[in-house]
Amino acid sequence: MNDLSDEEWATHLSRCHDRELGELQRLNDHYEGEQELSYMHPELLKEIGDQIRQVVINWPELVVDAIEERLDVEGFRYADTDSADDELWRIWQANGMDEKSQQATTDALVMKRSFLVVGSNAKSADTPLVTAESPLQMYADFDPATREIRAALKRYNEIDPLTAATRDRFATLYRPNSTVYFKSAGPGTWTVIDRDDHKLGEPLVAMLPNRGRLMVPGGKSELKSVLPISDAACKIATDMMVGAEFHALPRRAAFGFDEEDFVDVNGKQLSVWSRLAGRIWSTSKTRREDGADVLQFPAADLKNFHETIELLARITSSLAALPPNYMGLVADDAASADAIRSRETRLVKRCERRQKPFGGGYERMNRLIMRILDGGWDPRLLRLETMWRDPATPTFAQKADATVKLVTANVIPVEQAREDLGYTAGQRSRMREMDQRALDRAMGGDLAAGYGPKPDPDPEPEPQPVPEPVAA
Repeated sequence: MNDLSDEEWATHLSRCHDRELGELQRLNDHYEGEQELSYMHPELLKEIGDQIRQVVINWPELVVDAIEERLDVEGFRYADTDSADDELWRIWQANGMDEKSQQATTDALVMKRSFLVVGSNAKSADTPLVTAESPLQMYADFDPATREIRAALKRYNEIDPLTAATRDRFATLYRPNSTVYFKSAGPGTWTVIDRDDHKLGEPLVAMLPNRGRLMVPGGKSELKSVLPISDAACKIATDMMVGAEFHALPRRAAFGFDEEDFVDVNGKQLSVWSRLAGRIWSTSKTRREDGADVLQFPAADLKNFHETIELLARITSSLAALPPNYMGLVADDAASADAIRSRETRLVKRCERRQKPFGGGYERMNRLIMRILDGGWDPRLLRLETMWRDPATPTFAQKADATVKLVTANVIPVEQAREDLGYTAGQRSRMREMDQRALDRAMGGDLAAGYGPKPDPDPEPEPQPVPEPVAA
């Protein structure tokens, strides 16, 4: 594969991406609640037509968001330091990665992976450009020997704002020593329009894989095991609405009547629905003389649908490691603080497992950033650590109490306590400045400098009034 030309790489990656796009789009549709109805017989769909719309119980969104909401990056730290690195955090925020990282995490959980692309910034030479990319637009090829990315391709279209039609198709190929820019010259044909031979030895791409495995470095969707259960719940909910449409109201059978007998007080013929849903029927026909009669069947009970949906919710809760209350289920234990933490144990552990591969992607991103800035590979970056917010949900009072005890016992320093309590890198930096100012005042001998205004140590004597002369 290494002897392929740039055009051949672009064509190969495009074809591989096209083969996977259908699955990725299906996963994305389920997360957005736009999937097609499953488990419904075609004849039943044909009979119902447009009378009933699909009922979507969007459990895939719940499964993904429950994990994403607990994955917050708070900074990056070198192994030989106790605090977050200010320069890496500045570049992170300058590129809007506070918001983009959440989107990249969501896409990775839903569609197996997402990507981070690093490049030079035309607006600021001191701030390399970082973008988060969707797997719907980007595809990567892995070296079978090292399982590292050896080539990646991003494809995007330029849309005409007036007609909303695709005007041009573009692609960017990322290779170890170059970044090549293409424009489509026809179906499956690419023409080079620009290139950047950076000679860094690595593609300027980092990946956030979800649930990657040794033979599946590209990851696996968090929804893989949940989708069949979710589709079944949507089908049962839709069936329940069909049952409510046709069987929830008491059904009647009328004997000895004609169409002309179903009229309102003005003599106007009633519609079919009025005949079905009307509560009171009256007629001049009698049972003895005309043979007219009306029978009423009992209304259908929808309880079986409720029980089936609840069973599917319990299965989904088990597969996704979600507490029962997340699925609207009643838990067996009392709702105490300890019980709530016990329910969330598997969910918290699952979030911690996601922090490792996602953190590896962010650390590779920072190595590429510093390589562009410094012109060399810093060995310290090989031990870079991504700082995550604690995914557990203890109360702040409980966490503060435990942290104070650890500081008092000299188990952890104050800076680590501030990090554990969830203060951001900027807040911790201001706290260190406050500590330094307090220390400077103490070392200067003015121990009371921080406790309000003080009297002037050397006040000037107030002027005394001159006595007026006394008349003789």
